[in-house]
Parts: sequence; structure tokens; C-alpha cells
Amino acid sequence: MMIQGLITTVHTDAPSVALSLAPDNLGCMTTTADGSKVTTVINGTQIRSVIASVDDYLMNLAIADETTVLPHQNRE
Repeated sequence: MMIQGLITTVHTDAPSVALSLAPDNLGCMTTTADGSKVTTVINGTQIRSVIASVDDYLMNLAIADETTVLPHQNRE
């Protein structure tokens, strides 16, 4: 059985967030930026693996978002 997850989030600097996530993407993941949105597709055949990948991705996403928001906050 093929399992696919789609995560779409909105960011101040979506291209930078997507670039920050790219090194940690596994072969079953693709991340793209379009405007203010970052979209990641995660594929797998085992639900536990997909859940673990999503969990890791969300932690990395939170860190990437924080690091790209800080420079924008410092300008204000």
C-alpha cells in the first residue's frame, strides 16, 4: 500500500524555508516553495515510517521558520 502525505505551510520567506529543509529531505520527500507557501510531499509504504518522517520534518520546519523569521523581525 502506498501512503502519501501533503504538508502545506505559509511563511514570511518561503523560499529560504524550503532551501533550509532540502538537506534533511529523505528520498521519499520533495519540498517546494511557491509564493509564501512551502509544500512537502512525503511518500512511503509503511505508516510508521511516514509518521516518523512527518515528525522529523515538522521539527525541522519549526527551526527553519524561526531562523528565517528572525532577520525580518530585526529589521522592524
